[in-house]
Amino acid sequence: MKQPAIVKLFVLMLTLFVLTAAASYAQNHPAAQQTAYVIPHIVYVGDPAVLIFPLRGGPETGSLVLPADSPYFPQDINIDFHRVVLERGASAGRLLIEFTAFAPGYHELPAVEIGGERFTGLSVTIASVIDSRSAPALSGPASSLAMPGTALMLYGTIAALVFALLLALWFVLKGRRYLQRWSQKFKRWQLFVSMRGMEKRLQRAMLRGENKRAILDVLSDKFRKFLTFFTGNNCRAMTAREFETMNENDSGFLGDFFRRCDKFRFSGEDIDQEDIFRLLADLRYYLEMAANVSAGGRV
Repeated sequence: MKQPAIVKLFVLMLTLFVLTAAASYAQNHPAAQQTAYVIPHIVYVGDPAVLIFPLRGGPETGSLVLPADSPYFPQDINIDFHRVVLERGASAGRLLIEFTAFAPGYHELPAVEIGGERFTGLSVTIASVIDSRSAPALSGPASSLAMPGTALMLYGTIAALVFALLLALWFVLKGRRYLQRWSQKFKRWQLFVSMRGMEKRLQRAMLRGENKRAILDVLSDKFRKFLTFFTGNNCRAMTAREFETMNENDSGFLGDFFRRCDKFRFSGEDIDQEDIFRLLADLRYYLEMAANVSAGGRV
């Protein structure tokens, strides 16, 4: 009778030992009890999150916070742990681990010791903001009109091109005629400037006592070239009488001017200085008159 009682007692003690071991294992291993979960449900790289591990009821110890300077505070090169809290109540409890992960993928958390308990086997999965199912590719270019100032530059360029096209069309149709007219006016202006400068240089040469016939030669030659351009007639080899027969309003003036100039040049007599100054004064008068006529549009 004693042997069956001993066997029953042994079976009872073995059962109690197995139940105690199972309870202890379930308390310290996630797979043996409720599954841990993360808030938010999907955690991306760089997002703060909380891992919540539900626990069975036990001694009510309230809330325990593991100090950050504790040697048991978890450390990981890819995870920054912020706080570890253990909440214990009579009916239930939970372990809270606040963290931020900086690498995507599966991460097994280091063992956590708090309140005399050790928790291992905890893990989290971190999602990546980049879709790994497709090959990486650069995004398309932004719309040009979305950039500040682009619209003004674009429409301004179009307006400048249209203006340039219209200007080229105008030049093909009418521009050449205007350019020729402007070119002729510019040449006429240059010629008047040159003649006025020549007249002043000859006056200074007379005051310095230079050769009078050489001065008259320059005066006659330059004045004839000027008249050739101004009147449109070849005046370089014309005589004084031919100047008088020209169909010009000032033909009488020109005939008298060159008759006196040729007389002083070829007479062989001594030339009076006042005669040359008088010719230069007549030249200056003619240039002023011709400038007025030219301003009125006469070629």
